[in-house]
Amino acid sequence: MIDPLAEVVTLLQPGARFSKLVFGASPWCVSRSDAGQPFYCVLLEGGCRIAIDDHEPIELISGDFVLIPAAYGVAMSSLEPPPDGSGTVPVALGNGEFRVGAPENPIDARMMVGHCSFGSPDASLLVSLLPQIVHVRGEQRLATLVQFVREETREQRPAREVVLSRLLEVLLIEALRSTTGMSASPGLLRGLADSRLAAAIRRMHEAPTHPWTVVELAREAALSRSTFFERFSRAVGVAPMEYLLTWRMALAKDLLRRNEGRIAEIALRVGYSSASTFSVAFTRHVGRPPAQYAREEQAAADQA
Repeated sequence: MIDPLAEVVTLLQPGARFSKLVFGASPWCVSRSDAGQPFYCVLLEGGCRIAIDDHEPIELISGDFVLIPAAYGVAMSSLEPPPDGSGTVPVALGNGEFRVGAPENPIDARMMVGHCSFGSPDASLLVSLLPQIVHVRGEQRLATLVQFVREETREQRPAREVVLSRLLEVLLIEALRSTTGMSASPGLLRGLADSRLAAAIRRMHEAPTHPWTVVELAREAALSRSTFFERFSRAVGVAPMEYLLTWRMALAKDLLRRNEGRIAEIALRVGYSSASTFSVAFTRHVGRPPAQYAREEQAAADQA
């Protein structure tokens, strides 16, 4: 059976950026801007608060894991932040470790924070299919995976980049599937948590070349057309046909980057009956004709 979540994560091409171990001595407060970078935090001991973008702060306890596929503003603090609201400058301890808070106060929180990167040039499109925030509580498997990532980042072992890539891919899937589906923000995960919608989503991934209509997809979900459309749009955050278009374009970009055939062949593989129809849709969606996109992406890959 096709697994839509695994397909999206695989196309994202997650890779290692950096991770650091942070020791907190209350009170403390740090904030930073991350231009859409994937951010994660696992609380190993104690407690803290984290606020992402415009969302309400989340209180984290030991064992909690937070993943933000595209973070723009991240603020973290002790459970009791500084009374004046002032920021705290982290002090580097060496070996990828940092301390925040007054040096004379005891350490009462220990956490691992870091960034991964998505190698796909189409990352922003694929990230739009994921929840905005993933908060997992009580999953030791995630803490163990993050620890493996940290150890691998710090050691220059053979095949290091291959191992990191696989670990981060597993970490991302594990974090997403550990989330209680219907409580997730709109996205693919929430759609898959609804068994009726999941049936339709899997069919789109199994047969992207099929000329799907909303009526047919509603039939796959065993729902009326209007109920399916409204339920899908609310759970996934986009209309059914927009989701299908997004997925087809993601597949097309991947095939073009890897030079997997001529334009007409790729058009057929992503559900278009002719190269001209595909070119019009691709250009409207991407902003560049498919032939130009393929040339530019392959030239960039050769220079890398």
